Amino acid sequence: MRVRYLKTAAIAVALTFAAGTAVPAAAQQATAQAPKLRDPDVIYVPTPQEVVDAMLKMANVSSKDVVYDLGSGDGRIPITAAQKYGARGVGIDINPQRIQEANDNLAKAKVSDKVKFMNADLFETDISEATVVTLYLLPTLNVKLMPTLKKLKPGTRIVSHSFDMGTEWPPEKTESINGRTIYYWTIK
Repeated sequence: MRVRYLKTAAIAVALTFAAGTAVPAAAQQATAQAPKLRDPDVIYVPTPQEVVDAMLKMANVSSKDVVYDLGSGDGRIPITAAQKYGARGVGIDINPQRIQEANDNLAKAKVSDKVKFMNADLFETDISEATVVTLYLLPTLNVKLMPTLKKLKPGTRIVSHSFDMGTEWPPEKTESINGRTIYYWTIK
């Protein structure tokens, strides 16, 4: 596993070296244990709330669902799933700034008993518990995710904002919301 410096650990190490003192063991351990994450593949563009609502409605989300939002940004999809439907939610984003923003929004939303956010690489994270997966990724990333998505348990619903899965996997349904398209698939 590649190692990535946590911002705080890296700052502590840099300040320690600048001061000419030894690196504290806790900082060394935090630095050594931090997972290496790739740079984000897409820029952050939030999904408008009316599209979030339509995506969750299209997926027929209920309190029995576990909604995984891949590339979760500010967390609005898992938070809305918990608030409106009582679903559990997991947001995965590679950008620590987005995770911090999502956790701040989660604290305000008061559904932290139902939602968690992970600063992780969505291509390396186990999403097998999902009953609903939401996406707002580029088409190339959707296609790259197809093998993982197709291994999910039968009945799992997938909803993508703006981008489909290419000609290999046509959507079962599409819907236009104020000029934005959402796509829907069910794992067979």
